[in-house]
Amino acid sequence: MGTPELISPRSPRVLAAKRLARRAFRIKERRFIAEGPQAVREAVAHRGPDGEPTLLELFATVEAAERYADIVDGARETGARVHLAPDTVLAEVSQTVTPQGLLGVCRFLDSPFEDVLRARPRLVAVLAHVRDPGNAGTVLRCADAAGADAVVLTDASVDLYNPKSVRASVGSLFHLPVAVGVPVEEAVRGLKDAGVRILAADGAGDDDLDDELDAGTMGGPTAWVFGNEAWGLPAGTRALADAVVRVPIHGKAESLNLATAAAVCLYASARAQRSGNSAGNRR
Repeated sequence: MGTPELISPRSPRVLAAKRLARRAFRIKERRFIAEGPQAVREAVAHRGPDGEPTLLELFATVEAAERYADIVDGARETGARVHLAPDTVLAEVSQTVTPQGLLGVCRFLDSPFEDVLRARPRLVAVLAHVRDPGNAGTVLRCADAAGADAVVLTDASVDLYNPKSVRASVGSLFHLPVAVGVPVEEAVRGLKDAGVRILAADGAGDDDLDDELDAGTMGGPTAWVFGNEAWGLPAGTRALADAVVRVPIHGKAESLNLATAAAVCLYASARAQRSGNSAGNRR
């Protein structure tokens, strides 16, 4: 194929990628940006439900193309366009202060909520009213690490493809189904109909996470609903849950941030489900 020439910052391809920093253009084009070697590596390996590659284009500095030759070769093998780019191009398109030399243009990859339900999930994270993109991406990463089957972002939550969300997920965006734009009432109703117990995480919850674990009630299919870090879950959303659960604070900390609380809750459910001896598993 030969060595591609360095692409100009004024190239139409660069300008098209740069526009994806804006949500309106992401929605119009149904494309988003993945930055850094970890995210791009996962994008190279990912396929959509139609079997088509998720990565469409790759911009790489000469140094990064040499350092991550396996990623660049993999991108070429999927049929993605590969552009060698000077640092100025990555700086134009990147949303970070220090670009990492690899930047991919990817197709949207969210899953229909109906597909999430059809798969009969056992552990789901529902992000309701989560507005901070860094929190959303980090919770997605926590859900992936805990072995969750899916993540749902309600219509009141941040855009999944916000560059900060994508970066904070550190590649986990490509690992598990994510449904977006689902009204919280619809999400809860659909999950309940699928036999999933709904737990709302709230620092003022009536039920204690330790008590739930001791009672053996967390071994069955579970969805955790997480809210805005600053003001938590609205009363209407808490009322939809089967239980409102607080993470116990044993020390003097005022509270936990959203991502930390989500990690604690998701891992608690994952452990209970894997133990195989809880009341929830015997239902």
